[in-house]
Amino acid sequence: MKGGKVERSREAMAVTYRYPRAALTVDCAVFAFAEGALHVLLIRRGQAPFEGMWALPGGFVGMEETVEAAARRELQEETAPDHVYLEELGSFSRVDRDPRERVISIAFVALVRGIPPVLRGSDAAEARFFAVNEVPALAFDHDAILSVARERLRVQLRTLPISVELLPKRFPLRELQALYEAVLGSAIDKRNFRKRALKAGVLVATGDVEEGVTHRAAELYRFDKKRMERLEKDGLVLGIG
Repeated sequence: MKGGKVERSREAMAVTYRYPRAALTVDCAVFAFAEGALHVLLIRRGQAPFEGMWALPGGFVGMEETVEAAARRELQEETAPDHVYLEELGSFSRVDRDPRERVISIAFVALVRGIPPVLRGSDAAEARFFAVNEVPALAFDHDAILSVARERLRVQLRTLPISVELLPKRFPLRELQALYEAVLGSAIDKRNFRKRALKAGVLVATGDVEEGVTHRAAELYRFDKKRMERLEKDGLVLGIG
């Protein structure tokens, strides 16, 4: 039996394909929220094509990797996050998206808390987080990928608890509102936001207040993750923002 399996495995490895195959890559839109602004991680390419231009971190998928494993590997090569949320965004297959060869990319959205330490991958001359409103022109079709990723955040902010992945474990309502405004790209009335945020039933007062601030210390809240999971399971909108 075992010998038969070995023979079939060898036969499978010997198969050749009539049709050319496209290369497969992953690209990651890595978002962080800090100082009241949404940021995205970019690398400045150290080699052709598009040498010197900024791009989303990414790379080719290894023959023994899943696309998610490749995305996590690329993320670890560029940053050292304590916590990361990773979600597949979609495929990007424009025929001329890479001048080297036919390349299809599977894009991911990654969320990290705060601005983590930034490393530098083997093909990057530099890596750093940019405020999303200050992003330069990007290489390949990464402008399009980033646009789709930002729209995904806008939609999910109202239906899924992605704010859990971007905020610290305890936060003032002011910081939660700033996150919503940064992702949605518009100002929100403070009184109305506070009312709707508390009415959603997903926030729990910790009994603690901010420390080391020059302004009046605000009360700190945390998310009720079980409540948020039930809302997500039922497909309910949080009703915030």
